[in-house]
Amino acid sequence: MAGLALQSLTLSHFRSHKRVSIETDGRPIAIYGANGAGKTNILEAISLLSPGRGMRRAKVDEMGRSPENLGWKVSSVLESLGQVHEVETSYKGEGSRSVLIDGKTAPQLALGRLARIVWLVPVMDRLWVEGAEGRRRFLDRLTMSMEPRHAEQSVIYEKTMRERNRMLKDGVRDPSWYTAVEKQMAEAGAIIENNRVMTVARLQEAQKGADTAFPAAELSLVGADAGAIITDRDDLLTAFEDSRPRDMAAGRTLVGPHRDDLNAVYTAKGTLAKQCSTGEQKALLVSLVLANGRALAQDFGAPPIYLLDEVAAHLDADRRAALYDEIYALGAQAWMTGTGPELFDDFGDRAMYLEVSDVDNISVVKVR
Repeated sequence: MAGLALQSLTLSHFRSHKRVSIETDGRPIAIYGANGAGKTNILEAISLLSPGRGMRRAKVDEMGRSPENLGWKVSSVLESLGQVHEVETSYKGEGSRSVLIDGKTAPQLALGRLARIVWLVPVMDRLWVEGAEGRRRFLDRLTMSMEPRHAEQSVIYEKTMRERNRMLKDGVRDPSWYTAVEKQMAEAGAIIENNRVMTVARLQEAQKGADTAFPAAELSLVGADAGAIITDRDDLLTAFEDSRPRDMAAGRTLVGPHRDDLNAVYTAKGTLAKQCSTGEQKALLVSLVLANGRALAQDFGAPPIYLLDEVAAHLDADRRAALYDEIYALGAQAWMTGTGPELFDDFGDRAMYLEVSDVDNISVVKVR
């Protein structure tokens, strides 16, 4: 069994799945079936075993199965570094989703200390050519796998920034109203920036000398308007104070971690990621999540659980085979989707196979 893996997964009234229970044996899981059969829904359910809104960033009331609309539940038995936990998250039709860990109510943030989960989904294929928000979210997902408390600091920062933005929009000019809020923002923001800088450094280090078929990426983190990253709390506090007139005119905060961007250069070619071909951009993303796995294997003791939706897209046959070899060599439990079993032929018996089909508008999962 892998150092970090789901031993079992049960979905109840989640998306297209009325009820499904999956037992695993630690090997990677290849999930195949027609488009719309419910493959990605399994991955989304697993993503909810970590803090946040999951890989689709959907609202909790959008995840329940229609027409029953009874709410939903995702249950699992999780092995994490030799310890076994029962983890459950559910939504009962009102309020927010709840979390149980070993039968006891827990905050969402506690999930990050048990399960380190990283995903690649098709929408990320345009990560390098679209806005900075997606790249920040991608980096923060990798950062949370390295440092689970990153999620907590992000929540604090976002909450206090919303308070500051309300004051800016209301035209509040009294500095004393901003002091306490900006202090909290600066404290959380400095931790966020240091966590991101650490993650970028670990990704860089994990790429060096790696036996991989995927291209190395030279990474850099830049702040607002391509400026320097402010990692010191006092310097960040000063930046908030100095930016108040400009922020008031804009009605929002224009400096801070929420304006960061992640830049990448295809090292071997010296080409910016956004200028690379579609296949090269995909290969760079895969390279980074594999580097994340190598770093976590050293720092945490196990690679993350990977959720790789339609992972074969834009990868040629050689790189697809290389990806499977690297996942297996890492000892990672990867849940992967594709339209047909032939996409996973290079795994052979190193993976277990699940076929998902639609029967009368209900997803049916069979082990093959």
